[in-house]
Amino acid sequence: MTTVLELTDVSIVRNGNRILDQISWTVDSDDRWVILGPNGAGKTTLLQVAAAFMHPSSGTAQILDETMGRVDVFELRPRIGFASTAMAKRVPAEEKVVDVVLTAAYSVTGRWHEDYETLDLDRAKQVLAEWKLSHLEDRRFGDLSDGEQKRVQIARSVMTDPELLLLDEPAASLDLGAREELLQLLSGYANAPYAPGIVMVTHHVEEIPRGFTHALLLKEGRAAAAGPIEEVLVSETLSDVFGLDLAVTNQDGRYAARAA
Repeated sequence: MTTVLELTDVSIVRNGNRILDQISWTVDSDDRWVILGPNGAGKTTLLQVAAAFMHPSSGTAQILDETMGRVDVFELRPRIGFASTAMAKRVPAEEKVVDVVLTAAYSVTGRWHEDYETLDLDRAKQVLAEWKLSHLEDRRFGDLSDGEQKRVQIARSVMTDPELLLLDEPAASLDLGAREELLQLLSGYANAPYAPGIVMVTHHVEEIPRGFTHALLLKEGRAAAAGPIEEVLVSETLSDVFGLDLAVTNQDGRYAARAA
């Protein structure tokens, strides 16, 4: 087990607004974290720091033993798998699905004049098969459903065997069937011995896959609670964070929350 992410008193201030406020947090290679909190709590901003896309205004961010501000982020980012709606918008609509995944080898989002080896193409097709996307490999990315695009983004994010995997709301806006299929795949990956440390942002406890081990709750840019998932995702703590009396249940590793 190694530490893949360590934040010490990290704050993000933009236009006088404190988006993150002195966050100290550690992720190890065998951890599977979920981040929850109300809208505007700083969840996506925290993930941007972890992905080396945003420098802290103050504090220290160590990612894969490299310190932000002292490392070439263009060398660091290919070691991090990152899937988000914002990233999906950067993919050309006409790009073939197999190329969306393949271009992760060069950390670009559109195929230009890169030279790929047969090994790269074989790996891309292997990942597509693992995420049940082989039948889509020659389709245009822009023609896919939202659920298919999200799975392609995740396949792209694991293409290079990352040392840290970051997922920003991977199940958002999916219908029930697409959500449950994705959560099954994520659960299988999270439980695989070769999987890296994983951090996933979500708005709903129902979207947490089985096998996730830790939870971080954010409220107004601060860490309200962090630790083993079964200790953090309890009615009292979640009620305090969301400002509503909530009843949280856990059935066979799947969580649910409703107004009490």
